[in-house]
Amino acid sequence: MSLSHTAAEYMLSDALLPDPGGSRAKGLRLELPSDRLLKFITVGLPLLLVSLAFAREFSTGSQISCFPPTNFTGKQAAYVDTACWDSLVHHGVDSEGHAITKSLWALKVFPYSLLVVAVLMYLPYLLWRYAAAPALHSDLLFIIDELDKSYNRSVRLVQHMRKVQQASAKPERFWEEYERARRERYFEFPLLERYLTCKQHAHALAFIYILRNLLLLLFLAATCLYLVFLHLNIFFQDEFSCSIKTGLLQEEPHIPPLIPCKLVFFSIFQLISISVGGVYVLLLPVVVYNALQLCQWDKGLLSVYEMLPAFDLLSRKMLTCPVNDLNVILLFLRANISELTSFGRLNAVSALREATANKEDIDTVVDFMTLLAGLETTKPKGHACTPEPDGTAPLSHGSTLDPKPRAEATGGASRDSLGSA
Repeated sequence: MSLSHTAAEYMLSDALLPDPGGSRAKGLRLELPSDRLLKFITVGLPLLLVSLAFAREFSTGSQISCFPPTNFTGKQAAYVDTACWDSLVHHGVDSEGHAITKSLWALKVFPYSLLVVAVLMYLPYLLWRYAAAPALHSDLLFIIDELDKSYNRSVRLVQHMRKVQQASAKPERFWEEYERARRERYFEFPLLERYLTCKQHAHALAFIYILRNLLLLLFLAATCLYLVFLHLNIFFQDEFSCSIKTGLLQEEPHIPPLIPCKLVFFSIFQLISISVGGVYVLLLPVVVYNALQLCQWDKGLLSVYEMLPAFDLLSRKMLTCPVNDLNVILLFLRANISELTSFGRLNAVSALREATANKEDIDTVVDFMTLLAGLETTKPKGHACTPEPDGTAPLSHGSTLDPKPRAEATGGASRDSLGSA
């Protein structure tokens, strides 16, 4: 028996989670992967394209080429280019013969408008970072720490139960105490469940997250409409007629009334606008998907942690409308799954529980570790936990015991009422 006891002690000691080597505060991700991808594309793409456009402009010089009369000198031709680029007004004639003018200034400010677009796309991220990230950071630190501690408490509880069972002279008395402890929920540590239940009634994080996605959706749609407006009104006119007969040159007879000009980088502006608009249109469904993530619960993560005592949000059907802070926290717990050391252990325990023959007897990690540690082999036959037809486990005196009681005994009823209040 000493070898089996030693092996059980080693197994339980190895099951304990090691203390985290460093602070978790620096490793927490306060942005979902899809949100981070949206930020890099919506902000980085216009900045990249504008940088390329500016680099080409500085390397090649003027963005306009005008065709002055042949009697103009070189300096006069340069003056025409400069004057027409500064005014950037097209002079034409309508179908009825009336003179009309059309401003093309949007082409000149187009690169700078993309810089404004990049700043606007960064505003939703700033809203999330300063309005929601600090509170979310503290919530994640507390919940991750409590989840790992709850797992370790369950393993230490089984270690203590082994010591008590070995020191007990009457195994029947030990198992009676064990069953009474399960019935009165002594194994449970309800702080975390109460905290998560309270988070279901808070909506600050959910409101800011939805507002962030709505702002991003609004800015994307406004940018696409702006680019469509440019294409319909300006981006199909790379040639225009310029007039330099203003000021002192107005009375000069040798200057023609209109000089034809051509925009050199017109095709580049077209390519930039099509690229930005096309990518932003493709990102619109991604933003909608991000906002709709709050419309359903991440029950996969909750089902794994159902193995912890006092973490039965699913089995007790405590989940309400998913648009609340608890669902936001669950989304970020999934994104920070690498920081949840207990998740891998509990996921393995859940898989092993499904492969166990009598999995109805294994409701929490305490029950599973009790089975692995060999305590079940010392249970008297009269205390065997054979499940009843309704899924409950019988007690030695003929009553039944729920694996995870839906209501506490008299001694714990006041705690439930206090937690729900």
